[in-house]
Amino acid sequence: MNSPVYLVDDDEAVRRALGLLLSTVGITVTGFADPQTFLAQVGRLEPGCLVLDIRMPVISGLKLQERLAEQGIDWPTIVISGHGDIEACRRAFRNGAVDFLSKPIDEQDLIDAIQKSQQLLERTLRKRAETAETITLLAALTARESEVLDRIASGFTTRQIAEGLGLSPRTVESHRAAIGAKLGTTSQAEMTRLWLEGQQTP
Repeated sequence: MNSPVYLVDDDEAVRRALGLLLSTVGITVTGFADPQTFLAQVGRLEPGCLVLDIRMPVISGLKLQERLAEQGIDWPTIVISGHGDIEACRRAFRNGAVDFLSKPIDEQDLIDAIQKSQQLLERTLRKRAETAETITLLAALTARESEVLDRIASGFTTRQIAEGLGLSPRTVESHRAAIGAKLGTTSQAEMTRLWLEGQQTP
């Protein structure tokens, strides 16, 4: 996966140099001169990896991290700084940074950090797609089927489910078959996994 890289740095020379460097290894870079411009456009951007300068006028790289988190944007972030210090580094990592690099930036360190970020983003997007598919599958269940699935996931036997819901075992088995058809599995373990994934979704 070659997800886009968004470079936010108020130093035009740095944007130009890093953009040229990354283009030589096939990484697409879009530069932004300040966080305000990036924030104004982020809603229209494809998910990607961020490279943020830590010290910029008005809004710092660390503050930009926090603004994005408030908007629910958790794209992998690499923070760069010519004035790095331990506290800034800690704050960047608390905000979810993948790496913290000091200027002058080692070219290979930056490339490695971006590749790591792209792999992380790919896993995150794939997991979200799988979760969205699970939610769609679970939404297709009737209220009664959802009740039966809840009990299947809790480890109840057919007889226990029947007694708890006031149904016959045959009716429970009928519901179970319908659930299996809609979820695409007859495995109790897989049904349980899907149910748990649906429960963990906000």
